[in-house]
Amino acid sequence: MRRPLLRCFLPVLPLFFFGAWLTGFQILDPSALSNSDFIKQNINKNVTVLVWHWPFGSSHSLRGDVCWNLYHIPHCRLVEERSLYNTSNVVVFHNRELIQGRQKLPLHLSRPPGQMWAWMSLESPAHNGNLRPYTNVFNLTMTYRRDADITIPYGELLPKISDNREGTVDGVHLNKSNLVCWVVSNYKTHHRRSQVYKDLNAVVPVQVYGRWNKKPLSLKSLLPTISRCYFYLAFENSLSKDYMTEKLWRNAYQAGAVPVVLGAPLNDYKAVAPPNSFIHVDEFASVEGLGNYLKQLAEDKERYASYFSWKQHWKVKLYTDWRERLCKICTKYNSLPHHKVYSDLEAWVNTFKS
Repeated sequence: MRRPLLRCFLPVLPLFFFGAWLTGFQILDPSALSNSDFIKQNINKNVTVLVWHWPFGSSHSLRGDVCWNLYHIPHCRLVEERSLYNTSNVVVFHNRELIQGRQKLPLHLSRPPGQMWAWMSLESPAHNGNLRPYTNVFNLTMTYRRDADITIPYGELLPKISDNREGTVDGVHLNKSNLVCWVVSNYKTHHRRSQVYKDLNAVVPVQVYGRWNKKPLSLKSLLPTISRCYFYLAFENSLSKDYMTEKLWRNAYQAGAVPVVLGAPLNDYKAVAPPNSFIHVDEFASVEGLGNYLKQLAEDKERYASYFSWKQHWKVKLYTDWRERLCKICTKYNSLPHHKVYSDLEAWVNTFKS
């Protein structure tokens, strides 16, 4: 009986092994997987992120397990050796060097299956140059925008874990000697912020620092100087979606001055900052109305102090290290759409600009 059974079973074996091989081949090819299947295959696997070139030519040490040692992000490997291109999951290109012609995309290289190219920029749309050559090139965007694939803001507010009284609003009026301050180096008359400043200065005195008026501040003296101001003009040089730089997070929030903001739309600020922690120019029918409000608010100690109540529950987190931004890719990697391509990167970047 054993021989007839064996004869029946032998013809089935090749089909069995062929099916197993075919299935295995499909699993090895990420393009044959749905995004959810791809995620399952890559959970807890190391993600290799290749920095094709460092932003502004300033390199950083990648010795050891950088993402884990510095930021407690596991399964994340940052590399800068281009020889590792074929084994990299994500390759990151900083826009500034590309548009200036100092770096080029390796379009002559074939992409390994599943590899994604990321376009990275912290500039506003007006300073990103001509992006039309990058049609159907990039799979990911890395910017300060909340709708980017990897959002890398200049800063954010994180909830405080402890219940101590650090950040109390008591004494917020101490050592205030100027009503409104502004630090500016890149002054252009056509910028909206320049016109707002000019109109505001006609209503209330604005103390200006920076290279523009030959009163530069060192990094050491920046925050102590601003802390002596009731209000700080956190005016961006571009009016763009989600564009909120260190002028808000560091210069105003960390210094202890109420930010008067101009840059992103009002609702963008509301999405990332606590209510009653900033004053948006667009909330007023005129700059004169804004100036009068600032004068009245500074005279009302209780109302002015209410603009700092957020400090009892939130703390400022600044992002200044490019390695931390790059490590963030790994925290999002398994939820990213792995078959996405930006067919018109320039249109996406210019979704909102003025």
